[in-house]
Amino acid sequence: MLRGLTTVVHFVDDVEAAAAWYSELFGVEPYFVRPLDGPPAYLEFRIGDYKHEFGLLDRRYAPPTAAGAGSVTYWAVDDIEAAYQRLLDLGATEHEKPTERGPGYVTASVVDPFGNVLGVMFNQHYLDVLDEFRR
Repeated sequence: MLRGLTTVVHFVDDVEAAAAWYSELFGVEPYFVRPLDGPPAYLEFRIGDYKHEFGLLDRRYAPPTAAGAGSVTYWAVDDIEAAYQRLLDLGATEHEKPTERGPGYVTASVVDPFGNVLGVMFNQHYLDVLDEFRR
């Protein structure tokens, strides 16, 4: 039934400020912005090995059940400590320090300056699957 990750959306009060913060983090500008004129209500970045979509949506358009939904999306990183520290250096706050979950699996998470939880993970399985696709 589930075929893969398409878009992760974070709800924010200030789309422009969030776009600037995430542009700094990702090293790229959003590729999609709506509306084209005036302040953006929604925008997307394409990031990572598979160019997954990472969206920022004005909180005014979030469904009423979005607050406190209780999920964390973990993004693959090569160096968990460096990624976690970079997020903190950019102004995120600690949610969960790097924690080993088993051999080859370490997770960490932060709260971005806009109130969203952002997870990072060193995941050996992710690397193994990526190698399979590259063969």
